[in-house]
Amino acid sequence: MCTADNPPKVALETSETIFTVLTAINACGYDAELNISHPLRGEIRGEVAKAVEASAEAGETQKLMCQFYQEHQQPDAARTLAQYVSLALFMGNPPDLVLKEKEANLPPDASYVLGFVPLVQKFYGDAELHAIWEKHQAAYSALSERYHEPLAKMTFDTEVYLKLPSAEFLGQTFTVYLEPMGDPGQTNAREYGTNYSVVISPAPGSPLKMEQIRHTYLHFLLDPLALKYPMAVGRLQPLLDDVKKAPMEGGFHHDISLLVTECLIRAIEARTIPRTANLEAQQAQLVERAQKQGFVLTPYFYQALVRFEKDPAGLRNAYSDMLNAIDLNKEQKRAVATQFAAAADPELLHLSRPAPALVLQKAEESLAAGDADAASKLAQQALDEKSGDPGKALFILARSAAMKRDMKGARGYFEKAISVAQEPKVVAWSHIYLGRICDLQEERAAALDHYRAALTAGANLPEAKAAAQRGLDQPYEPPAHPQE
Repeated sequence: MCTADNPPKVALETSETIFTVLTAINACGYDAELNISHPLRGEIRGEVAKAVEASAEAGETQKLMCQFYQEHQQPDAARTLAQYVSLALFMGNPPDLVLKEKEANLPPDASYVLGFVPLVQKFYGDAELHAIWEKHQAAYSALSERYHEPLAKMTFDTEVYLKLPSAEFLGQTFTVYLEPMGDPGQTNAREYGTNYSVVISPAPGSPLKMEQIRHTYLHFLLDPLALKYPMAVGRLQPLLDDVKKAPMEGGFHHDISLLVTECLIRAIEARTIPRTANLEAQQAQLVERAQKQGFVLTPYFYQALVRFEKDPAGLRNAYSDMLNAIDLNKEQKRAVATQFAAAADPELLHLSRPAPALVLQKAEESLAAGDADAASKLAQQALDEKSGDPGKALFILARSAAMKRDMKGARGYFEKAISVAQEPKVVAWSHIYLGRICDLQEERAAALDHYRAALTAGANLPEAKAAAQRGLDQPYEPPAHPQE
């Protein structure tokens, strides 16, 4: 049974917050594909118009809100919708509708329309949007009921093919939101940390855009694997130089883990298309199309999946072998010989992590790969930009200094990390490392203080607790062959 502490990994939901934000932009003239939208969209627009007409205060609020909307419209209606979807996913439930994250952690498109928040908060009350939402709950529930079975089948079939159950992905969530107030031709997918969301506006009588949903679901399952093997992925970094002229979106040009994962996803999609008379030719076309757009590892992964399908091992166990078997020189030659297309398919999933989070992630990957200089440079960049998690940045700087045997620098950074960090893991391990440094410098009393502090900070972190307890039991001695 799922509880508040153990939410379902995959969910099909409706959201009053998304309803509120998209209803508000509809009230300001967002009309994209209105003629083919679900009838609910027209009904709700009419009810909101009546509510505004009956309230002078609602009319004044709408005027201010729509002025903001008009000033922040994009030339492309799809981008206009996308930025408000991003904003809605970062807002809490009505009636407060407050941000769930610090402003510094918002993705760029949501930050651009951040000023919409106080306006929509007031409009929600003035136009009595909650009453309109409540009135249509039966219709929203019917939508969810209609699409529940096909979504469940897609996730089940995907997990069976990969031999990779989503139940193993602790702390991750995948949610499909149904909201008819948007353009039924658009699918907005977002990844915020460990939370993956797809927002769609179903049209009457039409099936869900299951290919787009599945693409995001594959990211949900595969993104963590790439991060689990930073060294195996990192050795493929030279490929980025060979795809500079490819038309794929910018993130794939700069982050090898994103490129590797997307190539694997494109290969999976090619391997699992519905069977037809000319199946092999269609599969070959999909692989070639992906390669010409810059996803140059797709042919390799396609062949690797042929072997994987015959192996009882799940992808979690087979993944590292797949990566390690890549012949980098061969794949670079393939990339150099590729005639890239003039344009690429737009990437559905917006990795809307703020830039500092990406910088710190790359810093962690560099540190794991043993490149202390690169890690410290990236962590310092995040600090200089005064955004992201400063505690984590300082923690990376401290470990980089320790790797370079700069104990004085490491000590200073660990102390600074403790003073600003809010993440228990960073605080606990900073104390543990400081305790070890004090032990090495024969300051046993200070070391014990740090180990005790680590026990407190890491009360819910088994590895940190065990390391702190070892430090309390006996002074730290570095291993003959350091692993950290």
